[in-house]
Amino acid sequence: MTDYSAHCHCGKTEWTAKLETEQQGHILCHCDTCKYLSGSTFTLNQIIPRSALNITKGESSLGKYTYYGDSGKGVHCYFCPTCTSHVYHHQEVMGPDTIVLRTGLLTNGIKEFEPKAEIFGKARLGWEKEVAQTFETMPPA
Repeated sequence: MTDYSAHCHCGKTEWTAKLETEQQGHILCHCDTCKYLSGSTFTLNQIIPRSALNITKGESSLGKYTYYGDSGKGVHCYFCPTCTSHVYHHQEVMGPDTIVLRTGLLTNGIKEFEPKAEIFGKARLGWEKEVAQTFETMPPA
């Protein structure tokens, strides 16, 4: 298990995440919501236990935005209220103790991690190349 540090763009929110070896990689999400929230063609993520995330600065002021995913259940997005960098998302469909961490904000993870999987491949843009095992939506449970 390795500790990774991260911070938002403005520095008002900081956190660490403990990741097991198999979690040290990016899951690329091509869903339309991630495109809207990030302004990009995909986001870099990893699914981890909530207990593996420690927000060390700014936790009490995190903003929260909720939308409803394909499951019909809530997806809660937690972000810095000043610069709007997303720290993590909690998808109710995944249970109360599992979150989606934005690995693109991990200081070393952004450079060190490789793509491990792609989800919502059905929404990948035609000019994007497949870089990891791709699932049309989510991997089988």
